[in-house]
Amino acid sequence: MATDMQKLIGTSEDEEEEMEMDVKEEDDDDDEDEEKHIPVTGMVSVDGAFVSSSGNNRFQHHQQIQEQGGNQSGGRRCRPVEEKERTKLRERHRRAITARILAGLRRHGNYNLRVRADINDVISALAREAGWVVLPDGTTFPSRTQVPRPAGGTSTAVVTSSSSHLVQQQTPPTSLRGVSSGYRSSVEYNASRMKGVFSRSHSAVVMGDRGGQAENHPLIGGSMDAVDDKQVVDMPPKLQERDFAGTPYIPVYVMLPLGVINMKCELVDPDGLLKQLRILKSVNVDGVMVDCWWGIVEAHAPQEYNWNGYKRLFQIVRELKLKLQVVLSFHECGGNVGDDVCIPLPHWVAEIEGRRNPECLSWGIDKERNLRGRTAVEVYFDFMRSFRVEFDDFFEDGIISMIEVGLGPCGELRYPSYPVKHGWRYPGIGEFQRSKGHAFWARGPDNVGSYNSQPHETGFFCDGGDYDGYYARFFLNWYSQVLVDHGDRVLSLAKLAFEGTSIAAKLAGVHWWYKTTSHAAELMAGFYNPCNRDGYAAVMAMLKKHGAALNFTCAELHMLNRHEDFPEAMADPEGLAWQVLNAAWDVCIPVVSENALLTHDRESYNKILENAKPLNDPDGRHFSSFTYLRLSPLLMERHNFLEFERFVKRMHGEAVLDLQL
Repeated sequence: MATDMQKLIGTSEDEEEEMEMDVKEEDDDDDEDEEKHIPVTGMVSVDGAFVSSSGNNRFQHHQQIQEQGGNQSGGRRCRPVEEKERTKLRERHRRAITARILAGLRRHGNYNLRVRADINDVISALAREAGWVVLPDGTTFPSRTQVPRPAGGTSTAVVTSSSSHLVQQQTPPTSLRGVSSGYRSSVEYNASRMKGVFSRSHSAVVMGDRGGQAENHPLIGGSMDAVDDKQVVDMPPKLQERDFAGTPYIPVYVMLPLGVINMKCELVDPDGLLKQLRILKSVNVDGVMVDCWWGIVEAHAPQEYNWNGYKRLFQIVRELKLKLQVVLSFHECGGNVGDDVCIPLPHWVAEIEGRRNPECLSWGIDKERNLRGRTAVEVYFDFMRSFRVEFDDFFEDGIISMIEVGLGPCGELRYPSYPVKHGWRYPGIGEFQRSKGHAFWARGPDNVGSYNSQPHETGFFCDGGDYDGYYARFFLNWYSQVLVDHGDRVLSLAKLAFEGTSIAAKLAGVHWWYKTTSHAAELMAGFYNPCNRDGYAAVMAMLKKHGAALNFTCAELHMLNRHEDFPEAMADPEGLAWQVLNAAWDVCIPVVSENALLTHDRESYNKILENAKPLNDPDGRHFSSFTYLRLSPLLMERHNFLEFERFVKRMHGEAVLDLQL
């Protein structure tokens, strides 16, 4: 009876002594009832499978408990009846509260908890749903396999003490874990992630005898729970997929290699490229995306443009009846993640403008005539106008479907606040960038740390720090507004140069330190987005003003592995994506996207699909196009390309035969 009571009621250490006295008295009354139930020869496991057990062993176990209780009771003090009654009332009150909590979780949260679950089970279920592993002894640590729970039941296997083989059963999950039923939409899923809630997929193995068997079993991994004399062990989740047949058609583009055009503006390996593009065309890829580098086209002298390599490339694309998305890249290439070539800014710019950071021009010279009598904005506009004139027939024929205008480092609208060349390493907060044109406020605060500092190490970004003071609010508002004004100036001229053609701007996904109050890395990059302010509304209003689309990278699952290596970074890429995408869709801005890292596995493709086509979205919102990063020999390997072809079909809303439901 003592064992049953301990399973039913979660007691604290302070009250264990009081409870043992009550339990001992109740044991004396229940001895006869226990003896009446000796003939029972079986029990039902939590997963609904029948597990054999011995009635004699059960009786012997009960006798051992009685003997232990009798030996210990001799030295116990006698307590007044009133104190015992108060203890019982407290326990009844606690059980009533627990019952209400469990009822609410079952009814409203879809938690599959057993009928007689206690508060420990509730805490364990919530911890597991948040991505933690909870062992039978209460040891808790982060899981390295946090995966959203797919739809449908999970496969369970039961091993009894008399059999070592696995019996597969398709049953609904009824273990002690708290899991939600049904697959969440990407909208619901991302929202739950912002609240610190994760859904997980579970398969369980129930082991008959405790001991080394569970530890040595080659198929078992993950966390373990105890249910009576059994152990419930997590097994790797089975990938289950959503059927995208009949969903909206989303065009798929493939980004060409960074070095497809060399520094002499010549097309590198045209025959090999033609062969690869034909393969892409065979699987119905809609088009390709290519960078047009300012440092290549206008490399040697102002307003001397060399478009020869791009002309040949565009002609090949036209002959294959593919579409083109063109990125006008006014930044340096090299030194960042994924950069395999080095393309600096034009030489004549480096000779004129002495810059602290060579990634891109400072916003401070947007309106200053420092570049051979031209402002930076005029230089950008002349480049865009030259491109428009040079490739007029491609615009008229509809081959060029979109122009993405580079607005900062990596082509993204942000400050160069975390340059790898200057020693920054993830997950450093970065540094504020100095700018001309605002002598006093451009100085910035002096207690913000350095490139690789963390928020809690600074007086400005720590909890309760100076970032929310009067001076900081004024400075951060000005700092972020300079960034928005820069984008406004450049996009206004892009709209003029490419009238009748879609234009887009790429937004940086600064997701590390997103779960802190200050959002330090975002503030450094120019997004005034602490926990008490929406820092992306002004950006979206600016894009809306010019009819520009938003290009935002997907938070595919590959990124989670990186975050687990840096748990202290408090990163939340999905929470950030949820905020940014909704900010864009709220003002009816088209959203295009691309993957942040190399992607070849089905799990990451499924995550991209979920983001691209949110399930049960009331407004039917989805991406306008998706660009795969990028064309490479690795993509062309047979297995990888078959997965990519399958992904393209699902993005197009076509059915696939090997769907795992």
